[in-house]
Amino acid sequence: MKDTAPPIGAHGTTTESSGASRQTSVYVYEAPVRIWHWVNALAILVLFGTGYLIGSPPPSMQIAEATHQFVFGYIRFAHFAAGWILTIGFLGRIYWAIFGNHHARQLFYVPILSGSFWVEVWHEIKWYLFMTSEPKKYIGHNPLAQLAMFFFFTLGVSFMIVTGLALYAEGLGIDSTLYALFGWVFTLFGNNPHIVHTFHHLGMWWIVVFMMIHIYVAIREDIMSRQSIVSTMISGHRTFKDDKPD
Repeated sequence: MKDTAPPIGAHGTTTESSGASRQTSVYVYEAPVRIWHWVNALAILVLFGTGYLIGSPPPSMQIAEATHQFVFGYIRFAHFAAGWILTIGFLGRIYWAIFGNHHARQLFYVPILSGSFWVEVWHEIKWYLFMTSEPKKYIGHNPLAQLAMFFFFTLGVSFMIVTGLALYAEGLGIDSTLYALFGWVFTLFGNNPHIVHTFHHLGMWWIVVFMMIHIYVAIREDIMSRQSIVSTMISGHRTFKDDKPD
């Protein structure tokens, strides 16, 4: 079914639940968003695995003589390559938030001035805590998911990209173009690269915890909610399970 934007609610915000009961299926996530989602997920997995090994190097492995192996170099290369994929993909995602449909923009804003938004956030908190028995229907992200995606993912990934590029620039040297663009990061941390490393490492766990919660909630909602979740990020279509009121 052709994507129809939900009506505008209080404070000029879109009410994602409005109209859902009148449609069996809605095209929500366009192909660029879906491709970015899965490529981004793979990049984060590589970044986590290699980043953990960079922060906690494994003991010497008896693969070959030290002069004949380059294991840690390959680990660093995989980390840097995945980091560039994450960065370029994130810039592309910002572009699509501007030129894609209105669902693509949810990742980058929170309607904090909307009273109805916070009412629905509270409802979703109760739903996840099993304090209410009836979930609502949403075309895009539910309000709590939108809030979590913005603070945990959008801000978290932005922090990781900026600090990661600063650390990469440090390796290139202070005369490099990248250092000229991101050297200011070290100033914020007292010109101590070790502190930047520490916060970059902590940011990794921030993203990992979010991913664990995100996967759990997506599977839980696919089973218990009134609309499709996991398959939506594959096909792009949100399918509703009933025709009852929102």
